[in-house]
Amino acid sequence: MMTAEQKSDIISLRSNGLTYSEIADRLELSINTVKSFYRRCKDTSKETASSYCKCCGKPIVQPTGAREKKFCSDVCRMKWWNSHREAVNKKAVYSYKCECCGKQFQAYGSKNRKYCGRVCYIRHRFGDGDE
Repeated sequence: MMTAEQKSDIISLRSNGLTYSEIADRLELSINTVKSFYRRCKDTSKETASSYCKCCGKPIVQPTGAREKKFCSDVCRMKWWNSHREAVNKKAVYSYKCECCGKQFQAYGSKNRKYCGRVCYIRHRFGDGDE
């Protein structure tokens, strides 16, 4: 028989992202006991890990009939994306050939790039300065 403390621990540990086996090891219970309890009680506990802000962890009230919110505010959203740049799905990456040096390069955003960098832009526009 599980105690009330173990039951609340299972709910909180599971909402923090732990697996059934990790919870069972921590609480010294059978994995099947943890699974069956959580499946029975999860209908009463509607909060999921996705109802917390990805940045600060504050609870988020999800709007009905709208897209799921991942951040509690614009400040948290910008802070999280600026610190997780590798998670950005960059679709607007274009390949070019530099008009000055002829080198192949890739750039994000603009379809109308001409130069691989500022040095080539200045060199092509104003000349080498050797004249």
